[in-house]
Amino acid sequence: MHEMSVALAVVDQVAEAATRAGDVTAVRSVRLQVGELAGVVPDALAFSFELACAGTLLEGAELVTEAVPGRARCTTCAHEWAVGMPPRLTCPGCGGTRTDLLAGRELQIVDVHWEDGGPAHPPTREPISEER
Repeated sequence: MHEMSVALAVVDQVAEAATRAGDVTAVRSVRLQVGELAGVVPDALAFSFELACAGTLLEGAELVTEAVPGRARCTTCAHEWAVGMPPRLTCPGCGGTRTDLLAGRELQIVDVHWEDGGPAHPPTREPISEER
């Protein structure tokens, strides 16, 4: 499951940014853009993110994923379309096979909310049930 390695990378990057910012007491939320063609399962990423955050400045942080649909443009006729899943990379306008992928491979942190200064608020989390 590569979602765990993605989650660990996100936690590392956010923790590093918080350290550089200084005086960050807690990270409350992280918003990611996840492209339809990025090969990431959002539910698996959310589960992995929760585990990766344990014992860090991000413990209890909410992960918000923003889906980015795949889009392509035909280099022959300039028609643009949603590629869908599985991806349709043949132009529905002219049948051309020379296409540029415009969107859908994103996997990036777009926003982080954290608290700085003042007393830290302990994270409020429900225990993870073993019966999932």
